[in-house]
Amino acid sequence: MQFWRKLITVLSWTVLCCSLGFGSELSLVHAKIYTSPTAPAIEDGTIVIHAGRIVRLGPSAKIEIPRHSTVIDCKGLVATAGFWNSHVHILTPGLLHAEKTSAAQITSQLELMFTRWGFTTVFDIASVERNTILIRHRIETGEVKGPRILTVGEPFWIKTPIYVKAFLEANHIAMPEVESTEQAATRVQQQIQEGADGIKIFANSVEDRGSLTMSQNLADAIVRDAHRAGKPVFAHVANDQGIEVALNSGVDILAHTTPEDGLWSTALAERMKRQHVALTPTLTLWDFEGTRGNWPASQIQEAMTRASEQLRVFSKAGGQVLFGTDVGYTDHWDTSEEFTWMSRAGMSFQQILASLTTNPATRFGYSKRSGTVAIGMDADLVLLDGDPANDITAFSRVHSVIRSGQLIYSAH
Repeated sequence: MQFWRKLITVLSWTVLCCSLGFGSELSLVHAKIYTSPTAPAIEDGTIVIHAGRIVRLGPSAKIEIPRHSTVIDCKGLVATAGFWNSHVHILTPGLLHAEKTSAAQITSQLELMFTRWGFTTVFDIASVERNTILIRHRIETGEVKGPRILTVGEPFWIKTPIYVKAFLEANHIAMPEVESTEQAATRVQQQIQEGADGIKIFANSVEDRGSLTMSQNLADAIVRDAHRAGKPVFAHVANDQGIEVALNSGVDILAHTTPEDGLWSTALAERMKRQHVALTPTLTLWDFEGTRGNWPASQIQEAMTRASEQLRVFSKAGGQVLFGTDVGYTDHWDTSEEFTWMSRAGMSFQQILASLTTNPATRFGYSKRSGTVAIGMDADLVLLDGDPANDITAFSRVHSVIRSGQLIYSAH
């Protein structure tokens, strides 16, 4: 009996993969549903989707299934709102020349990086803006399956970081250095006009002999111009000096922890909270960097531990955490390690779920349509093979992903 039930489920999802479109009606029945990080779970729930929106929601025994709905049995699966990854880069070779790349190839690359891991929205915080916007357009027209993409376009740095320079040269990419406040103002305006959803500064640029720090005057000017246009500003930071420049300028999101420096103080974390500064911890970045740089295992462990302790202090102070992995710069697609380290930093299941859903949706102005499972919200959903309340790595065991009512990924 169990074999036939599994077979029927697999066949149902296979049919759904082939036939489901934005106008279809779909009912997900008998799932455990986490509607938000703070609400109690619906233990045996049903979600009815029509025209890309959630139209019915509640205990399965109380929800009437529409007559012509495609019904999928989700018994044993956990449903949450679609995940956000608030620190990615649309810079992998498979995505760089979108005008020459087939829809199938782009879909495959986006699946490898994002949809396979439950991401229905990503914020790209450094890439070739026109290329990223072209990919976004191909997703929006339905030609390519992928997440919603927000982007900052090209970042603002005073000197190209040493670890980026060779990559840009090898791929024939030009990303300008910013030399004056006047030049910066022109670029901010141009990038936003071309479709940027935010701006990113490199408060520190890592070079051969240490980090160069952006002048306070330049950082102030870039942040001011971005905020005048209503756009958030991300800051790459590498040390305490960079953090100080970023905070003084009024940035909105710190893109990293800084394990090369000392532990963050409670006073610093409370200052970040007062200034409403969010953090994408990107803890597994330091594992990636250490492995690539042939660091001793003890040094990698030390960096990871220090980064997680910085996150612990920030989170304990009530700072807003946004899940982010730096994928696209790293090739660390699997998210399970990031979840494990966030948990080790003292973050609860509910806090991690918030970093994936409600926190970014609120931060970036999407809370009326994204971040929770509720009637009237976009049908952006993740189905998990396991309950992250019991095992935090279940967040990475993605069964299926639905965006705006359309199945964009299925593991089965």
